[in-house]
Amino acid sequence: MKNSIGIKLFIGITLFSIIIVSFSWVLNTKFLEDYYFKKKQENLFKYAEAIQTMYSNNVNDIDFTLKSIEDSIGGNITILNENGIEIYGSMFMSHRGGKGKGNPKAMSLLTKKGLNKVLSGETILEYYIHPRFNTMSLVLAAPLINGNILIMESPVSSIKESVEVAKDFHIYIGIISLLAGTFLAFIFSKIFTKPIIELNKVAKSMAKLDFSKKYRVKNDDEINQLGKTINYLSDKLDTSISELNRANKRLMDDIEKERELEKSRKEFVSNVSHELKTPISLIQGYAEGLRDSVIEDEESKNFYCDVIIDEAKKMDKLVKDLLNLSQLEAGYYQLQKESFNIYKLSQKIIDKYLPILKERNITLQINCDNKKLKVYADIIRIEQVIVNLINNAINHVDDKKTIKINIRDYIEKVKIEIINTGKAIPEEEMDKIWDSFYKIDKSRARKYGGTGLGLSIVKSILNLHNNSFGVSNIDDEVMFWFEMDKWV
Repeated sequence: MKNSIGIKLFIGITLFSIIIVSFSWVLNTKFLEDYYFKKKQENLFKYAEAIQTMYSNNVNDIDFTLKSIEDSIGGNITILNENGIEIYGSMFMSHRGGKGKGNPKAMSLLTKKGLNKVLSGETILEYYIHPRFNTMSLVLAAPLINGNILIMESPVSSIKESVEVAKDFHIYIGIISLLAGTFLAFIFSKIFTKPIIELNKVAKSMAKLDFSKKYRVKNDDEINQLGKTINYLSDKLDTSISELNRANKRLMDDIEKERELEKSRKEFVSNVSHELKTPISLIQGYAEGLRDSVIEDEESKNFYCDVIIDEAKKMDKLVKDLLNLSQLEAGYYQLQKESFNIYKLSQKIIDKYLPILKERNITLQINCDNKKLKVYADIIRIEQVIVNLINNAINHVDDKKTIKINIRDYIEKVKIEIINTGKAIPEEEMDKIWDSFYKIDKSRARKYGGTGLGLSIVKSILNLHNNSFGVSNIDDEVMFWFEMDKWV
């Protein structure tokens, strides 16, 4: 990427390295030679002062020191007396008469003006150009005690050579420094931008509402502090959005529940109206017939009255079932639990149904694993459950006309199975049959006086007991079952 911070950082560091190396090269080129000359002059003055301090007419006392200084300045030292006679001189200097003789060569290094200054007690520094070889030397002359003169000569050519070597060396060093700087700039830009790239990835994930990615904090610098802050922000956003989603889901569930309740209310009103419409119409029709004396014989009048009474009983049963179901579903009913013998209760209920079973030629069998088996439940409501399930079995038994009640003894539970031979319940209907007013076969329900509330009441009672229940198809039979807590 052109605008990548890594590229910008790499270019910036590289340019900075180029500027530093270039600036250093310019400084070397322009000022190194002058700096060398200045340092050379300072050294000559420093050594001259040292010789002046140590000198006491006898050069033998400082002979070793003078030789050391000559090696340091890369030149020659000569000491003349007030008559220009050499009392100390380097072997390097030519055209001199030797110790104890005049040295015109040494004197020729100084200008007349310079010589006068030295004789007057000043220390001077002059340039000397060799007339034959055209080489330049720095010449320092300083007065010593008793009118003696110190002359120090240092060739300038060595300075120029050193400067040129230093310049060449600096070029190589500059190239190597630039290459090393470029490489280090590349490495540093990678190291510097890596956490920023990682932070960017985390931020992009957060923008997509994916809060699973986190920045790996390695130390406590500013970038890692930013990483910690982003991680904290990610966690807070994740928590807030999760809570918001849960709140939205609860709201949607409440809205959906409200819709379902409204739908159920409308269906309930519609179903109740439908269930009441037929008996009311019959009662109204037969009552009007009696009022208008449509019939005169006593037998017909009794039939009309029986129809009115029968339909009134059905309406009464419907209203009572509705009130019963309303109480159960609203949670107003408080269970009165007690221990009782489930076999005896079941047998008692069956005895009540014997006339109906005989009339319809239905065979009912009861099987019990343990006739002393006790359960812990609300006996009145459990009786209602068994009655409703037996009614359902009687209303839907087929031509084989067989109903079985099985009482199963398990470790902590007792299971009641009420089985009737008959047509299987379609899988898609199995959850719906527990709803109020739902009837698979409406004509059969009407024929036997069913209200469509029996299984809804069963469901509500067993839910209050926190007991399991269900329905299943077994070959040519249908089995309704429920469980109860065993009394130990």
